[in-house]
Amino acid sequence: MSDEPRRSVWLIADDYGLSPGVSSAIRKLLSAGRLSGTGCMTLFGDWEEHASALRDTEGSFAIGLHLTLTDYPALSTGRTMPELKRLLTGSDSEAVATEADAQLARFRDFFGRDPDFIDGHQHVHFLPPVRQWLARRFAAYETSGRPWLRGAPTLRAVPALVKAKVMVARLLARGFDAEMRRHGFVVEGPLCGFYDWRRRGAFARALDLFIDRAPDGSVIMCHPGEVDAVLRSRDVLTDTRGEEREALSSEAFNQRLESAVLQIKRGTS
Repeated sequence: MSDEPRRSVWLIADDYGLSPGVSSAIRKLLSAGRLSGTGCMTLFGDWEEHASALRDTEGSFAIGLHLTLTDYPALSTGRTMPELKRLLTGSDSEAVATEADAQLARFRDFFGRDPDFIDGHQHVHFLPPVRQWLARRFAAYETSGRPWLRGAPTLRAVPALVKAKVMVARLLARGFDAEMRRHGFVVEGPLCGFYDWRRRGAFARALDLFIDRAPDGSVIMCHPGEVDAVLRSRDVLTDTRGEEREALSSEAFNQRLESAVLQIKRGTS
């Protein structure tokens, strides 16, 4: 047995509720103990079906809210939300807060509690209007009762081809960790999990990098899934989700964790 200190990381699957195939794959990985948890997209019409299946899934894992503020019909208005570039240049703070409230309320209505953590689709939780919403919405909570937040990205475990993309995300997240901690939140991280999903086989190579270099306490995001018609109608990230599912469910994954003296966190923060 190695004397090297064992690192511990969060391995969180984004996009639960995006499609039946995505949700099914995530539940299987949760049941197998291959994930720390998953972030839920609560804005789609079939949310309760996905949520019910997740509630019945056995295992110890975190269930979070994956705030979604771009591209899809808003839960609060039914109108299509702006692309990320437009949200970055001219977001309406009141509209953002109204939609975030609606997605949080839908989570609360089903599970009867707040999410274990909150993060954002396309990292929208880093944006100033969402920071303001978080601070205001949870102002009356004790720190121990708040959802934890996913922190800013690191460059320590980043494939070379996506470093520019990570730098953009780091700019979005500038000051986020310190600001949210001042407001009483636990911020977990740094964030890892970036890779060039357009290249076949890229996730397996990137996963080795994450396992070897992710700092202790990192949040490694992933996007496993089974490709179905609903997914193809809702997202451009499709086939690589199957590659992620296969890599995370393989016996080789467990062996790599052991050889790297790395363990996956379980449960809540």
